[in-house]
Amino acid sequence: MPEATIHRIGGESEEDADAALLELWTQYVADRAPGLRDRLILHYAPLVKYVAGRVGSGLPAHVEQADLVSYGTFGLIDAITRYQPSREVKFESYAMARIRGAIIDELRSTDWIPRSVRMRARQFERTVAALENQLRRSPTDEEIAAAMEMDVEEVRKFLGQLSLVNVVALDELLTDDDGGAPRLVDTLRDANALDPQAMAEHGEARQLLARAVEQLPEREKVVVSLYYFEGLTLADIGRVLGVTESRICQLHTKAVLHLRTKLVDIA
Repeated sequence: MPEATIHRIGGESEEDADAALLELWTQYVADRAPGLRDRLILHYAPLVKYVAGRVGSGLPAHVEQADLVSYGTFGLIDAITRYQPSREVKFESYAMARIRGAIIDELRSTDWIPRSVRMRARQFERTVAALENQLRRSPTDEEIAAAMEMDVEEVRKFLGQLSLVNVVALDELLTDDDGGAPRLVDTLRDANALDPQAMAEHGEARQLLARAVEQLPEREKVVVSLYYFEGLTLADIGRVLGVTESRICQLHTKAVLHLRTKLVDIA
């Protein structure tokens, strides 16, 4: 393809650009040269972004726009390869259908949810919306089952399947009130993380308990310390203090009662 023709495709004159594009198509159909095909791909690349944007508007946020463009590019290549200008079908219309088909086919091939489940999910959503409009309230499982001509157990089983249909990416950005953009994963609760409020309450309770223990009589204080902080048994404490286990049990009971009273007074 002559270099001058390449520059005319994006030129200032619309008529010249159309003529150059027609010449490019004529040459490509004649010899199917890869270089000519690449020029056509670059020229029609905006079509891919347009179709990908329209398809992506109805998809979950975790589906990357760049992936859709990548899928659609294969559809554009296929359209350029198969297109016959002699049929007098506008290439843009033909290509948009091929691009959209390529994107949808690739999305389906990478989808782990059976197509029948997704179709049933759309049917379920339409049924629930219709019942809500009719009843002016949320429908029961029995009412949904009747409308979908299913058993109640089938509906409940299907609801379990629906829980797998909608997914979100943990790195999806959210928008908070301050205009920031935290990730979804940052909002999930960490079961292993320490709760600041619980830590504060626990620390305050330890301080109150320590103050209450300090006010116990000396022997009761020793029993509490050895039993709860040193891990000794009542029998071991009895041997340490030289008294019977039953006496230590009495001291322990008295200490607990005193602590309860003092903690109530402190609180």
